[in-house]
Order: sequence, then C-alpha cells, then structure tokens
Amino acid sequence: MNKHTTIAPESAAETGVTPDDHELTIRNERFDRTALVPRHWHSGDPVATAWYNSVSASLPRGEAFFIDTLREFRDQVPPKLAGEIKAFCAQEINHTREHVAFNRLVSDHGYNVESIDQGIQVMLALTEGRPIEFNLAITIALEHFAAIISRHLLAYPEYLEGADPVAAEIWRWHATEEVEHKGLTYDVWLHATKDWSDWKRWRVKTLLAILITRKYFKNRVRDALGLLEQDGIPRWKGRLKLAWFLWGKPGMMRRMFVEWAAILKPGFHPWQHDDRALIAKWQSPYADAVMPAE
Repeated sequence: MNKHTTIAPESAAETGVTPDDHELTIRNERFDRTALVPRHWHSGDPVATAWYNSVSASLPRGEAFFIDTLREFRDQVPPKLAGEIKAFCAQEINHTREHVAFNRLVSDHGYNVESIDQGIQVMLALTEGRPIEFNLAITIALEHFAAIISRHLLAYPEYLEGADPVAAEIWRWHATEEVEHKGLTYDVWLHATKDWSDWKRWRVKTLLAILITRKYFKNRVRDALGLLEQDGIPRWKGRLKLAWFLWGKPGMMRRMFVEWAAILKPGFHPWQHDDRALIAKWQSPYADAVMPAE
C-alpha cells in the first residue's frame, strides 16, 4: 500500500471559509503502466475518449504553472498556508507524473497530442512578466474549473461508467485531490491581496475567470475535435457529437455551469460548497499496483 502523508490544519485565521478541520492528504498513487488500456478507453466511444484525452494532454504543463505560481508565495503566507502549499505541490507533481504516463499511452495508440501541450505552452507564455497576483488569479480560475469537473466525476458515477478501470481510476484519484485542495489557491489569493479593495479583488478575479476559462474550454474543444479527426471523423460531425456529449447527454458542461458561475459572485469562496464527503468515496482497487518509478 502506498504511504499517504497528511498535512494537518492549524488555524482558519487566514483561510476564508475553509473548514477548520480540513486536511490535505498526499496520495502517492502509481497506476499500472502495463495495463492494456484500449484506444477508445472510455466505453469504446471515440468522443468521450477524445474529450478526456484532450484534458489530460493539457494537464502536465498547466500543473507545472500552478506549482510555480504557488511556490512564489510560500515565504509570504502564514505557516498553515505554507504547509498546505507544500502539500498542494506534492499532489500536483504526482498528478503530472501519472498524466505524463497516461498521455504516453494515448500517443502509443497513434494519437498526436504534442500539439496540445504546445498550445498550453503558448497560452501560458502570455503570463510571463505579469505580476504574481495575475498568475495567481489565473490559477484560481483554472483550479475552480477543475474542482467543479472533479466534483461531478465523483458525485455522478455515470460520467465514467463503462470506462477502462485503470484509466477511470486515474481520473477519480485526481478528482479527489482537486476537490480536496480546491480552496488553497483562493486562500493564498485572499492573503496576497489583503491590501486591495474588495472592488479591485473582485474585478481582477472575475475578469480573469471569464477570460481564461473561456479560452481553456475553447481550446479543449478544439483539441478534442483534432483527436476525433485523427479517428477519421469529419470535423462537422465531430463538432455535433462533442456538443451533444458536453451539453446534451451526459451533459457535464450543462450540469456544472451554475456551479462554475459561482466564482463570479462577490464574496465567493470555493468552500462555500462543502463537498468533503466526496473525498471519502475514493477507494482505489489499484492501490497496490505500483508502477515502476521513472
């Protein structure tokens, strides 16, 4: 069994409405790289597979950006937040490692996903030279989007129903930790911008949430369509099928939109929606299937 490291909370003085007894747990899970995960690993459906593959291909570089951004604040925040940043970074490093392996598996099936990674690099290059608070606001937006998707993956098993068990477990494990650390970036933001007016904080956070989430989602759709084209599905047909998948049935985007929009409200905090019960739902049947270290 992999060892889990827990960072215990100290105080909620600088953490907004994050629950006092909340903990971040580092689950150093390694999934079976030798498993024969099929090309269309999600229910034999190229559309569902393309969507999740598009998201996975975007994660390693994006998570590196989150880590670099949060590390900028380690020496500026109270001890509790500094400890949580350390735990957050460890979680994200593990996510990156497993999604790199997963993306290699996707490539082995003949898909070109390198352009997706390059697209993320181009998007994040726009942040170079910006104030660190700007990059923190971008991280808030993307972490919020990830947390809402993760909540749905854990709360509604039908989203991963029929998926290859190894691949599905990677997503459930990742989703668990995204829900678990969903408030950290915002707590750091509240501390980093404590001298800002409420109006300035709301304006910057809200504007960047709209802009960066729209751009990220648009690019995920674009890249999923590119993967479908590699399966021989014409772009017009892929667009219709993907739109139905996202907004019709199962319709994750339709069902999560109102929850995502909460970030636009004054006084928003991720833990205003307390879904910690979902964290306990994750029990990996692959906990002992340790993959070789790389």
